[in-house]
Amino acid sequence: MGQLDGKTALVTGGTSGIGLATARRFADEGAYVFITGRDRGRLDEAAASTGAHAVQSDVSKLDELDALAAEISAHGKGLDVVFANAGGGNFAALVDVTPDHYRDNFDRNVAGTVFTVQKTLPLLNDGASIILAGSTAASKGEAAFGLYAASKAAIRSLGRTWAAELADRKIRVNTIVPGPIETPGLTGLAPADQKQALLDGMAAQVPMKRLGRPEEIASAVLFLASDQSSFVTGAELAVDGGQIQL
Repeated sequence: MGQLDGKTALVTGGTSGIGLATARRFADEGAYVFITGRDRGRLDEAAASTGAHAVQSDVSKLDELDALAAEISAHGKGLDVVFANAGGGNFAALVDVTPDHYRDNFDRNVAGTVFTVQKTLPLLNDGASIILAGSTAASKGEAAFGLYAASKAAIRSLGRTWAAELADRKIRVNTIVPGPIETPGLTGLAPADQKQALLDGMAAQVPMKRLGRPEEIASAVLFLASDQSSFVTGAELAVDGGQIQL
């Protein structure tokens, strides 16, 4: 038997990297999985490779989140797991920050998470698990990454608050904190001719001297989604090769 047999799960941003690896792992463990993404072609590819139910949805658009919730509701099983994974960010030093840059980081990472959880809350079965996507950036002072780091610090705070608010329903809320993981989102932060230097530099900051793999994060998310973590809520689980621990 799989760890999520009979469960229904939602993974936002499920078309690549951590989201795709997690959707695949959830499905392998017996869950019926909904995945979201903004690109129809990539969604179809992800659905074909995972067996997930794909819904085209942008977490920064409330009407699309409403449509997502309606589609999940029509499935008739509620939700047992929500992995609010969709988000992103980019580099910008303080002197270069623009209102658009601010909105992009906070709309995707903070508002997207807040309203994904809010819109799916009526669908959550008692005893469900919510996993939020944090980042080691929230605990570091990395130059030119201030808005992204601040948005992820907000996620950590929200996870604590929601864990307290939802405890009466036995809904657990935890935050997964990946270190540098080799994903399209990470490699996309640098021009093509600088990608390897970026990856090598990030790996050098990790005590284990390597980047993580999406599958390693998926295993940790599965732990938080399953009954294996039944006495864990309001926590922050770092899967970072020791980057913010050592």
